[in-house]
Amino acid sequence: MLERTDNPGLAHAYMQSAAVTRFGRHEGRGALDLMAEAAEAALERAGLARQRGAIDGVLCGYATTFPHLMLASLLSEKLGLDPHYAHGMQMGGATGAGMVMLARELVRTGTCRRVLVVAGENRLTGQAVDASIQTLAQVGEADVEVPNGASVPAYYALLASAYMHATGTRREDLAELAVLMRRNAGGHPLAQLREPVSVQSVLDSKPIATPLHLLDCCPISDGAVALVVGADEGPVRITGAGQAHRHQHLSAMRDVMDTGAARAARRALAQAGVAKADIDYLAIYDSFTITLTMLLEELGFAPRGGSAERVRRGDFDAAGPLPLNTHGGLLSFGHSGVAGGLAHVAEAWTQLAGLAGSRQVAPRRRALVHADGGVLSAHVSLVLQAEDQA
Repeated sequence: MLERTDNPGLAHAYMQSAAVTRFGRHEGRGALDLMAEAAEAALERAGLARQRGAIDGVLCGYATTFPHLMLASLLSEKLGLDPHYAHGMQMGGATGAGMVMLARELVRTGTCRRVLVVAGENRLTGQAVDASIQTLAQVGEADVEVPNGASVPAYYALLASAYMHATGTRREDLAELAVLMRRNAGGHPLAQLREPVSVQSVLDSKPIATPLHLLDCCPISDGAVALVVGADEGPVRITGAGQAHRHQHLSAMRDVMDTGAARAARRALAQAGVAKADIDYLAIYDSFTITLTMLLEELGFAPRGGSAERVRRGDFDAAGPLPLNTHGGLLSFGHSGVAGGLAHVAEAWTQLAGLAGSRQVAPRRRALVHADGGVLSAHVSLVLQAEDQA
């Protein structure tokens, strides 16, 4: 245990509930419909379904299929809420974790008592695949990267080529993580992709952007996630949070070994007063297999070029010493925009709270959640602690 760096005079913030819709195809359901479904379930689980006035803060992630200028206010209206604090957030894939970080601060400073955090999108059925690819490609640099036709898979493929060259990582190594995520998703009834895959089937899947193939990439999904963060004691406390922003565009990345992930995690761990060795559950963003590989290694949970070896040893299995993305992550549970990243937080809460049912891992004490937006551009880390094991 280390000395905490946060302000001990502030109140604690607890995750009191989490709810996730099924991820996959939801024909005829809009982004707002999916958000409302997840929100209603989270309120019910928190015992607040008939106490709408108890929610005084609402944070809502953006939706590319429904770019409303006042999404948090609109969702509040739909849910019959009357918050005195509400707004939307845009941090790419880091938005979910960023909203949880903000919700924590709102509670700790006394601005809000209970904050509803929501994200959802019908990205699979609400827009054409080409439109989705074009929309997401705008994270690229407008004068050089975007006009040359780059897509998000292409950005990550370039990143993968540089990182694999520097560390000796092979395609077979990346494939191990795809296999693990699919195995985890196989036990989750709400996951989009549940059929087992092998290293060979990952290698043989359709090329998308060399060296990344189809099964190195997350699917596009419909789905939503909601959480309640509040001052009342709950099963999981948010003990630390940190951010880092080293670049926006791939062409501005200074060092593939220092994207900002480790900097954000150090700040979160320092706030929580714990060391990396005190973490026994991982929820790490995994839009592509190279994303998960690089983050695991930059965060220090595997040596450079060594993530696959830890996977092969079973270290990241649900029954291993450091379970990783036990719901299947973006790579298999699914990716419905902001909700895809927020699902990592919801799964960490579920496991720490001991509410995962047949998927429950052995009791865990602390989780590190890490999310990134853009091309490893915006980083947010959270430390979550199971309160009955504090």
